[in-house]
Amino acid sequence: MIRSARLLPALLLATAMVAIPVIAPPPVFAADEAVGDVVAEKYAALLERDYVYPDTGKRYAEALRAGIKAGRYKSLSGEALGAAIDADVRAVAADGHLRLRVPQDVARAAPAHSPGAAPAPAPRAPKPPVEQAGWIAPGIAFVRFNVFPDDAAVTAQAAKFMADHADAKAIIFDIRTHNGGGLEQMDAIFPWLFDKPTRLVTMATRGSVDAEGGSPIDGIPSMRMTTGEAGMVTREHWATPNADKRLRGAKVYVLTSGASASAAEHFALAMKHTGRGVLVGAPTAGANHFGRGEDLGGGYAAFIPVGRTYDPATGKDWEGAGVQPDIAVAPADALVRALTELGVAPAEAKTLSDAHMPAWPMERRKPR
Repeated sequence: MIRSARLLPALLLATAMVAIPVIAPPPVFAADEAVGDVVAEKYAALLERDYVYPDTGKRYAEALRAGIKAGRYKSLSGEALGAAIDADVRAVAADGHLRLRVPQDVARAAPAHSPGAAPAPAPRAPKPPVEQAGWIAPGIAFVRFNVFPDDAAVTAQAAKFMADHADAKAIIFDIRTHNGGGLEQMDAIFPWLFDKPTRLVTMATRGSVDAEGGSPIDGIPSMRMTTGEAGMVTREHWATPNADKRLRGAKVYVLTSGASASAAEHFALAMKHTGRGVLVGAPTAGANHFGRGEDLGGGYAAFIPVGRTYDPATGKDWEGAGVQPDIAVAPADALVRALTELGVAPAEAKTLSDAHMPAWPMERRKPR
């Protein structure tokens, strides 16, 4: 199975409450060590060794070591340390997945309130992975995915949705509030939609990571080895048809927004590249790189992007720019447009859209 616990860009983007998986035993700080300097150096070493682009990884490391030399991190900890390190990394090159994670007790600590001040709002409950799965109109199936988690129950739910709606003339996949995850649910969906083995996207992992057995996509049945650029181990994600042919001719619409990130963008590009689905909405978030979590010691952790996913026809990925829709409309109007494209009357499409409007934000978290 895919190591989704290590392929967690989505979850990392979605919330600071998600724990990063440990790849190596956590380092222990000596009593006389400056926590900020130790964390920054461990982060620098990992970026230099494993970051998807070696030259950029080296520049990240140089920037962090310059910060150590200048004493920028020595007296910092918690959120202040995270902000300082993140700022120095972003100044080198933007990456939608790079962010230092501070200890959970710091991240979860409630801020102090002045006497008489209104209490802070309670944390919002986590997004359910799947919402509003079912028939939205005669012959038209609808499902919203908010995340593709490492969860066999959700994979079974995705497979059941496809089987239960195998007679649909059209399926609408709503990923407007989908912040990422792994491949399991995709691999439960794709076999229903293609009439022949189809290459979906290409994924290249830094060779140093693959050599040590650290690739988060190694051993996945839907991945096939291929030749690629020097210094990278390259695999292709393939869809293999199942025996049920009923959905092979069904129309597929994918609703996108600036909040559609990481694995959601993988799904969108697979549909767009193969011509199997029509993307309706706004450009996606532009968070391309996949990777793995690393423990930096003392409760600090980081997600290290070790690979990229790209269009096999062009060699281009979506980092920064996002996956572009085929039909560009405001995300809030995407379902109306898809339904009217399928022949639903505009007034009815608006009523259905209002009843299926996501409760979560559909905007990109940071400016492009």
